[in-house]
Amino acid sequence: MDGVNTFDTTMEVITDSFEETDTTRIYKQDLHVFGAITNDPLFGRTTAALNFELFPNFFPYGVPGTKDSIRADSAVLILSYVNFHGDSTQPLRISVEEISRNTPLDPYKVYPSNFPAIYPLQSAGSLGNTATIDIRKLGDSVINRYEASTNQIRIRLRDDVARRFLNTYDSSNAYRSDTAFRTFFAGFSVKVASTSPANALLFINMLDTNTKLALYYNSSTTGATSRDTNVAYFRFNSFTSGDFSHITRNRAGSEVANRLTTTSRPDSLVYVQTDPGTYVRIRVPNLDRLNNRIIHRAELITEQVPDNANLLTTDKYFSPPNVLLLSYYDSVNKIKRNIPNDYSIGLQGPNTATFGGYLTYKTVPGYDRLATYSFNLSRYVQGIVTRKDTSFVLRLSAPSNDSIRYSPGYPNAAFSQVYYLNPSIGNVIGNGRIRLGGGTHSRFRMRLRIVYSRI
Repeated sequence: MDGVNTFDTTMEVITDSFEETDTTRIYKQDLHVFGAITNDPLFGRTTAALNFELFPNFFPYGVPGTKDSIRADSAVLILSYVNFHGDSTQPLRISVEEISRNTPLDPYKVYPSNFPAIYPLQSAGSLGNTATIDIRKLGDSVINRYEASTNQIRIRLRDDVARRFLNTYDSSNAYRSDTAFRTFFAGFSVKVASTSPANALLFINMLDTNTKLALYYNSSTTGATSRDTNVAYFRFNSFTSGDFSHITRNRAGSEVANRLTTTSRPDSLVYVQTDPGTYVRIRVPNLDRLNNRIIHRAELITEQVPDNANLLTTDKYFSPPNVLLLSYYDSVNKIKRNIPNDYSIGLQGPNTATFGGYLTYKTVPGYDRLATYSFNLSRYVQGIVTRKDTSFVLRLSAPSNDSIRYSPGYPNAAFSQVYYLNPSIGNVIGNGRIRLGGGTHSRFRMRLRIVYSRI
């Protein structure tokens, strides 16, 4: 009636997958990770080790009670369990080692988790027998004389470890200060045996009160006729404790190993794995050749390609990332940049709810829950067709701790600043992976859909 006709068109995209080489870090307030994935046919194997220091609440420190009367009972390493990624039905065999004093942790360094070879840690030996845990039971209640809690991973250490902390160390040697303590004990390294059937990563809150070293003992005070059973706790300190989660990806023999490229070869299948992982390069040929028009909606649509051979096993266990980030890469400054005019950052953070990137599911013939992500590129495309703005090569990734150089939309695009993306608006490190349809896939094709009117 108003004489305006609306049209719909779909533009093809060219896609290929690459290894993410940017540094990935875990900060003290973030969830830490350890575990092993030994059977992921799409993305290969993953191993993750957790290294950290636990300290008494104060220095110089002394175990309460008369020193000569203290009798060590046991030492238990307790970790605050939050979540997992992978197959919870398979047991994990956990070992705890002592970090060598030749390679101490630096509490003021944030280590790159995806390059453990840069800061190799040596082991001073095992602190106990391997503990086998059932992930499905980690939420069970723990109720004893000293606490009532849930979501604890409890690993008993050898009795001589308890005696070392309770009887050998005191305020005249190891417990004089945190610096002195490091010269006696350099920290814990928690690992999972990287052999089948292990197939999960565990996520730990280091700052939670559930994470601690519990030292159980009994003692008596001077002149007392009875003995009391007590517990002393060492905890993670956000200022003085060093920490280092390192993650190793091994893609040998996996499907993605044959798809990662350093060339311009287009691919029908593309792969996104949460940092440290992989990303997808997206090119939209001929976008800059569109004539001027009114863009009502421009939407990049991406859809999961289910792994039919493993639909009820690994494809079900290894969940997709919660959030994907669509950006373009500034090769000069070596940093991601926001999509002009559409991706914005305000006082509440990025506009992911309107720009897109959150994981959603839809039902299609043959699949009840097909993961999908979409991105609103309407203003970006409008700038290309109207002002002849640059049509960028795009990048699709699953960030954890990351950064992006942000520029406001037109006409203030000259201003820019670095904005840091953390797991609260992204993904927990190592948690999530997905195989998507590329630009040439026959059914789940990645595409740019444009709804427009002619001027």
